[in-house]
Amino acid sequence: MHHSHVLGVANGPITGRVMFVGEAPGRFGAGRSGVPFQGDESGRRFESLLAEARLTRNDVFVTNAVLCNPLDLMQRNRRPLTSEINRCLPFLEAQLEAVQPRIVVALGGVALEALRRIEPHTLELRSDAGRAVAWRNQQLVALYHPGRRALVHRVDALQRDDWRALGAVAASFS
Repeated sequence: MHHSHVLGVANGPITGRVMFVGEAPGRFGAGRSGVPFQGDESGRRFESLLAEARLTRNDVFVTNAVLCNPLDLMQRNRRPLTSEINRCLPFLEAQLEAVQPRIVVALGGVALEALRRIEPHTLELRSDAGRAVAWRNQQLVALYHPGRRALVHRVDALQRDDWRALGAVAASFS
């Protein structure tokens, strides 16, 4: 199994006030480039949505709930297993401690569930996208994953509204 370097300068500044938590490194994205949300379609959408929030890569730290790239038997990306999420929780917790972001953003259901295992919260993607709630000593925001799959559940225009709402929360902390 090929493991790329998943934690380092490519994740963004340790001083990032917003920390994005995705699902896992994508086969054509971070799995290849070593940079979360770069080099594939999810990465291109992430950059575009980040701009809606008036944030840049210099403002944010980007990581994943699972640090390996889970693949199916056909070598395609697959949803991480609960056991994989649980094994990676200490790494996610350590990153939260190291970065101390003001705002933690869960990108999709896997990330939202992983963060719930670190500290309970009541956010649900369907009803709470773009809304910030107090969590630990931070604000937690749930957004749909920037991958194309999520467009089935929430159209692009609404996702852009969600990211603008995140931008407003982030601006209130700057």
